[in-house]
Amino acid sequence: MVVVRTLLIVGALLLVAAVLGLLDYSATAVWVLVTGLCSLIAYDTVYLARLHHWSGLPRKRELPIGIGAWGQILDRISRFMRQDAIERGDTAAELERLHAAVDLLPDGLVVLDRFDHVQWSNRAAQRIHGIFGTRRPIDHFVRQPEFLEYLRANNFSEPVALSLPGQQGRVFAMKIEPTVDAYRLLITRDITDANLLEQVRRDFVANVSHEIRTPLTVVSGFVETLMEIEMPHEEQIRCLELIKRQTVTMERLVEDLLTLSSLESANLKAEASEVAIGPLLQTLIADSRVVSAGRHKIEASIEAVESVMGVSSELDSAIRNLLTNAVRYTPDGGSIAASWRVVNGEGVLAVTDTGIGIAAEHLPRLTERFYRVDRGRSRDTGGTGLGLAIVKHVAQRHQARLEIDSRIGVGSTFRLHFPKALVIMPTRLRQSAELTEPQTDS
Repeated sequence: MVVVRTLLIVGALLLVAAVLGLLDYSATAVWVLVTGLCSLIAYDTVYLARLHHWSGLPRKRELPIGIGAWGQILDRISRFMRQDAIERGDTAAELERLHAAVDLLPDGLVVLDRFDHVQWSNRAAQRIHGIFGTRRPIDHFVRQPEFLEYLRANNFSEPVALSLPGQQGRVFAMKIEPTVDAYRLLITRDITDANLLEQVRRDFVANVSHEIRTPLTVVSGFVETLMEIEMPHEEQIRCLELIKRQTVTMERLVEDLLTLSSLESANLKAEASEVAIGPLLQTLIADSRVVSAGRHKIEASIEAVESVMGVSSELDSAIRNLLTNAVRYTPDGGSIAASWRVVNGEGVLAVTDTGIGIAAEHLPRLTERFYRVDRGRSRDTGGTGLGLAIVKHVAQRHQARLEIDSRIGVGSTFRLHFPKALVIMPTRLRQSAELTEPQTDS
């Protein structure tokens, strides 16, 4: 537009100069031509100077005001700048939202340039590695030899696992992901819990395999003996009794594993109901006397009528395991006492025995799966190593607290403390109390 205008003005000046020349006003023609061209150049120079000055000012300053062709040009530039400012603002806002979202990630993220200098990091990376600022080499913050070797090898197909200073007991997996340009993304993930779960899984599989292998070996050996060797009927019966005993052990192990699995997956609220602990305890005491076969003195003390909101089958399993352990580990002639009472609103179920007792160093691990104080004695008594693990899971699902007191040669006491919120008066007693309340005249 400025070019067209300039050509028109120059053409007009040349036309005027030509006409003046034909009229024999040569000097005037030259003066008009020179003056017009100088004015045109001066006019455009002024606006060019203004644009140059404006370009060196902060971007938020408004464009200079123009008239004519320059006014239209400056209006177009102004509209373009406003649109550019809007797009830049939207981009900046989107980038801020992205950064805020990435800052919430638990994994550490660091953007590295081709020289492995930090370009950006999220809060997790700053917390884990102590990163501050940018443009610093990553090895200023992560100095572990394993990571430096991983960085130099330039083979990022697998992460490197290592411990970091200031993160005591934690294990981190660090992996570099190359991008399409020269930048790279360093990802740091805490894998401590995942490693622990994997270790628990491996230990669990190993323990189950070991516990099943022993009775299977016994069963297999006696079956081969019965198939290959002729023996008296009495010996055959003895072998079959041993096979049956090992089969019962395997069945009990499978049942306990299924019980633990159901405890971990079931919904307590959906199954909870009023469980009368007194009658349940009396039934289990009677069963324990049958198992003891008169070898122990077993008594029950029921001092409360309150019920517990919970799952009857689970509470049955927990109490049964406590009583069964008491019978197994109490020598003949010993005594076992079970009690149910309410203290300050809390329900307390206790099982006390005069058994062999447990050393203090074993108590913290006593409820772990397959943990045994004496493996040989546990197998002799038919234990699976899962009884107290079941008791612990039942207690946790019922918000109860398991306490264990034991002394070597004196005996042990196991207590389940049920919270006030789960200890209630049975429905029939509540209804009876409501019916006997005196009626007041209205």
